[in-house]
Amino acid sequence: MSLDYSAVPRMPDGRTAAEHIAAVEATASRKVRVPMGNGGKMMWHIWSENSGKPILLLFHGGSGSWIHWIRNVQPLSQHFTIYAADMPGLGDSDPPNDVRDVWSVTHCVEAAMKELLPADKTFAITGFSFGGMVAGHIATLFEPRIRRIVMVGAGGLKATRDPGPKLRKLLPEMPAETLAAEARRNLEILMLHDPANVDGVAIHMQIMNTTRAKTRSRDMGRAYKLSEVLPRVKTPLTGIWGEFDSTTYPHIQERIDLFRALQPDFQMHVIEGAGHWVAYEGAEAFNRKLIDVLLQ
Repeated sequence: MSLDYSAVPRMPDGRTAAEHIAAVEATASRKVRVPMGNGGKMMWHIWSENSGKPILLLFHGGSGSWIHWIRNVQPLSQHFTIYAADMPGLGDSDPPNDVRDVWSVTHCVEAAMKELLPADKTFAITGFSFGGMVAGHIATLFEPRIRRIVMVGAGGLKATRDPGPKLRKLLPEMPAETLAAEARRNLEILMLHDPANVDGVAIHMQIMNTTRAKTRSRDMGRAYKLSEVLPRVKTPLTGIWGEFDSTTYPHIQERIDLFRALQPDFQMHVIEGAGHWVAYEGAEAFNRKLIDVLLQ
């Protein structure tokens, strides 16, 4: 069943959110689906390919896609060669063997990375939410080659999280107005701190990505899978969190203490006024900070 996006707000210039997403996607050097070892393929969007710039991998959040980085890929590509993944079972990537197992996801990502990345190059990873969880697992497999991992509102940590309203499942058969309204509600609960920042691109992204998601990232987060693997991670870690991240606030010091118990030099950078999806809501400040952290 096709999705009805007719109730999604348009851009200020009159374009649809889909047209804006397509315009940003068109600036990529290329997009490619590469084998991930289980018979399926994993989608990657690449910016500034063959530029000689340092390589940066972007791992998006749960029930997401590369679009979680739509406000970041172009500014970051001025400084890095960007490989923005669609994680296995999400976006335009095929599912892993076990959609509830983080190692099944990780080994698919590992195979795709070996297929795609230049074998003689080091790289950094920025992982948002579920992407941070996967980045932690990938770190145990590529340790000599990863310069740094930047955790962004990382999921799967065994740390305090205050309960909030339940998210509602988006269904393709919903009327357009209901679909857009429920997507907005979910974004306001989980992703963005200021309701005024929930725009058409965010709503379109939420509808498109969550209705096609196969990998059960929330199950992995509830099992504290990042905390389970972190003691084995030797790659230097840095954090960037939104001040009002719904998965963290007001317990950010607990996360800082957790990371510093393993890496005493760990630095946490907080973007004021932003929620969980800090790379979108606080994009300009986020981009500046990420560039500073990775090029220092």
